[in-house]
Amino acid sequence: MKNQLNLFFLALGFFSRIPMPGWVEYSPEKLNHSSRYLVVVGWLLGALVAAIFFTTHKLFPETISLWLAMGFSLLLTGAFHEDGLADTADGFGGAFSREKKLTIMKDSRIGTYGASALIMVLLGKYLLLIENSDIIIALLIAYPLSRVTAISLIADMHYVSDSNTSKSKPLANQLTKTDLAILLTTALPALFFLPLAHAAILLAALIIVRILAKVYLNKQIGGYTGDTLGAVQQVSELTIYGVLLAL
Repeated sequence: MKNQLNLFFLALGFFSRIPMPGWVEYSPEKLNHSSRYLVVVGWLLGALVAAIFFTTHKLFPETISLWLAMGFSLLLTGAFHEDGLADTADGFGGAFSREKKLTIMKDSRIGTYGASALIMVLLGKYLLLIENSDIIIALLIAYPLSRVTAISLIADMHYVSDSNTSKSKPLANQLTKTDLAILLTTALPALFFLPLAHAAILLAALIIVRILAKVYLNKQIGGYTGDTLGAVQQVSELTIYGVLLAL
């Protein structure tokens, strides 16, 4: 049990700004296995963001409450996934060769492609959520499911970035069958918020996103990096809000 708690707090510490307890032990192997709890981290983050929206909605209009909740989400995660989205957009948009794309993605500066991607995705999430009939349920569905869509790519793709030279935090870059099983099992309850037909449609949409992401990333750089997983998470989250609104 202590080992599993250690893995959970590692995942929480690396993928959010919530501090880890002092007794948590780090090693590359433990970090790899901690990815099994990234969906659980997503549940926690989604619940906290939903709680901010619910609380502030007692005082402010829905538009302001959603803006505050989105801002809180950025603070809570340190804009971890948004940073990956911006770096991926800059790298893929600003270069043709694989090596140049990876070099640009490691640059801490943001370019036109990255800034444009951030604006469009954040604005898109706001617009899709504000039109949704139940923002809290949408958040609780999107935070775990978007993360399992992204992190599951580790299971069948090649890791192409060197964590020793990357500006990003260390990345879990291996998934055992047990890790993947825990990821999928902990993500499944998110579908229970929806009628069966709607859940099936949403699941199909995320599978399509995953397939397209895998094909695109393999074509662009021959695998994935931490930044590209962040980009996939953001696109998956946007897709979930769009599908929920359409349904």
